[in-house]
Amino acid sequence: MTDDTGRHPARQGRTESPEERSDRNWNELLQELRVLQTGVQILTGFLLILPFQSRFADLDLFQRNVYLADVLVCLVTSGLFIAPVAVHRGLFRRQLKTEVVTLGDRMTRTGLVLLAIALSATALLIFDVVLGRVQGLVVGGAVAVMLLGLWAVLPVVVRRRP
Repeated sequence: MTDDTGRHPARQGRTESPEERSDRNWNELLQELRVLQTGVQILTGFLLILPFQSRFADLDLFQRNVYLADVLVCLVTSGLFIAPVAVHRGLFRRQLKTEVVTLGDRMTRTGLVLLAIALSATALLIFDVVLGRVQGLVVGGAVAVMLLGLWAVLPVVVRRRP
């Protein structure tokens, strides 16, 4: 259903100033970051305690490399999800909200890619240790494909709908 302008009523947009739009976008981004920060921090904390477990010494070279790469990716991801707040603090009251929102969006998108890698690597590591290398690679790859579908493909499909 479209209105007399030929546009879908739900997609006409809002009547808001650029400043109001930046404020709304910033608030929406902060809500997303709260969810993401909590999740990646829990995952990072879980990974950070693993070397102190007695079975950690049993990991082979591949498993240790996956573990170390996973920890690094989680740490960088945490940094990316916290960085928009630090940028906002650094640019507070300088009339640069649009730039802050744009930069925050880019860091969050990059963080989502890295979070997908971290989750896939975590699945790979766990299944490799518990079931074996082939199962670990299959599950890690399946998690990567699933997250790609949910986080990248699904939004494109929804965006293209009439």
